[in-house]
Amino acid sequence: MDYLTVSRRIWMAGAVAMMTGMAPASVGAAPFASDRISVRTEGSGPDVILVPGLNSSPRVWESTVAALPGYRYHLVQVAGFGGQPVAGNQAGDVAAPVAEEIARYISVAGLKQPAVIGHSLGGSIGLMLASRHPAALSRLMVVDIFPYMGVMFGGPAATPAQVAAIADRIAAGMRAATPAQRAASASELIDGMVNTVAMRPVALADTLASDPDVGTRAFRELIVTNLIPELKRIAVPVTVLYVQPKSVPLPAAQFDSGYKTAYAPVRQLTLKRIPDSAHFIMWDQPQRFQSDVTAFLTGR
Repeated sequence: MDYLTVSRRIWMAGAVAMMTGMAPASVGAAPFASDRISVRTEGSGPDVILVPGLNSSPRVWESTVAALPGYRYHLVQVAGFGGQPVAGNQAGDVAAPVAEEIARYISVAGLKQPAVIGHSLGGSIGLMLASRHPAALSRLMVVDIFPYMGVMFGGPAATPAQVAAIADRIAAGMRAATPAQRAASASELIDGMVNTVAMRPVALADTLASDPDVGTRAFRELIVTNLIPELKRIAVPVTVLYVQPKSVPLPAAQFDSGYKTAYAPVRQLTLKRIPDSAHFIMWDQPQRFQSDVTAFLTGR
């Protein structure tokens, strides 16, 4: 049994337990240099920062950007993901330093409290940005990530040490995988995360082009980082879109309650369950996603 199958089964078991008791700046932005992220801009209008998830690229936002003109989009690319050079992400944590670099980008580019949208790991990065730099942004949308993935993997009673041990075992398995094993596991994982068959090759290509070590360290960091205690420091409105995976056979009310409880410290919170979608909501339910993004950006 490969490491991704094992980690997904651990996640499923933990989720059930938890619910019962995750290029330089272009023209239009000030000069910005970073060895952890690159940012390109597209369009004109109010500023919106888009942060993709683990092993992803800005390609996940293409349909959204095309469908919603009238904004200046700042598309973040994390070094080491989607075929980009590892650069400054060659050791240690990934998400937390990237959040700091996005905060610095906002300052260097002279942005006035942009809106931020993050998918998956990008949503965790957005939560870090909003809690640690509450004046940097005007609002945050988190797309399908729980604020403490350790609960999903270890269950609600797991201690931080136990969660770290689980994360270390998963990371060790990821590092031990051969390229063929990694490709097979990635294909299986993407099939479960993207219902829209036509978009699976895009996600898979980004995953296979990502640096395995950067992805492994970022995934481990995602599992062990508990952002729930930081949520009370977020001063801006937060919208959370989430799905219930088919692999988590709980009544909807129980699953919803888990999200509601975890995000309860956020003072201005909008929670929206997205039906009939897998993890990549922007591809599986594009019209609903674009409608929710419009509502988020306009404050409706």
